[in-house]
Amino acid sequence: MTVIVTGAAGFIGMHVAERLLQRGETVIGVDNFNAYYDPALKELRAERLAAWPDFRMERMDIADHAAVMALISDSGADRVVHLAAQAGVRYSIDNPFAYEQSNLAGHLAILEACRHNGVKHLVYASSSSVYGDRPLEGQGFREDDPTVSPVSLYAATKRASELMSQSYARLYGFPQSGLRFFTVYGPMGRPDMAYFGFTEKIMRGEPIEVYGEGRMARDFTYIDDIVDGVVGVLDSPPAVGGHEVYNIGDSKPVGLMDMIRTLEAALGREAVKVMRPMQPGDVTATYADISKLNALIGYEPKVLLAEGLPRFATWWRHWRGVN
Repeated sequence: MTVIVTGAAGFIGMHVAERLLQRGETVIGVDNFNAYYDPALKELRAERLAAWPDFRMERMDIADHAAVMALISDSGADRVVHLAAQAGVRYSIDNPFAYEQSNLAGHLAILEACRHNGVKHLVYASSSSVYGDRPLEGQGFREDDPTVSPVSLYAATKRASELMSQSYARLYGFPQSGLRFFTVYGPMGRPDMAYFGFTEKIMRGEPIEVYGEGRMARDFTYIDDIVDGVVGVLDSPPAVGGHEVYNIGDSKPVGLMDMIRTLEAALGREAVKVMRPMQPGDVTATYADISKLNALIGYEPKVLLAEGLPRFATWWRHWRGVN
């Protein structure tokens, strides 16, 4: 059967679509190729997928509910991996309506199309940002922890999407799984992420701005480990009418300054650092408790930051043509 992957020209979407193609699935990608970051990188990902005979890309906005309805109906797809969204915490401060359009109207369009067309399992992207700003303590964030204090509009829209899915699963009976992603990184990643932006500036000899004065930590999760989790969850739907949410992270938080040191070693250059206070909408730390996902599919991340960042640096040098 066919799988639809929204956001297929995006970082996670491209890698998920490629993994599904590798195992013999027919995949239809959906993406609007917006200019939130350089569309040339999205085109590069799309070209990589286009080499597969069982793949095709549909260029459309997921908020166009009529187009989404027609696509899912005509495709006969029985599963949907919904990864398209307007990403970025800081961007949401200046461009709030982009999040209303993509993350709320777009998610609703997917839900409506799935329930009218007999989709057997919807897997969709949520975010660790739903946990709000919490201190890094001795244990990770658990799926049943409170998620009532978002510190950004982006976080609020992702939590709203979870509630919409929970409602649709109960009302209409089709199984759904939400994935709370924790700081995904790796080759062909998003240029708006800190590690990517730091690389660009370090290699140009420009100073980097270190927010929170470096007293922050993130649960950096390598793209291959993320794909393992996404595909594993896709293959393990809840019962009819079920809705489950899973953390998907590395479960080993790394301090921001430690990440920078690892990146410097991978690039062979030292960064000039300018320390800045915390930015609005940002959080101090993220830390995934992955016991629920481990119990479901045996999820165990394999790639530590000390291995993953050099892989990214190698890709970046090739992409930019830098020795």
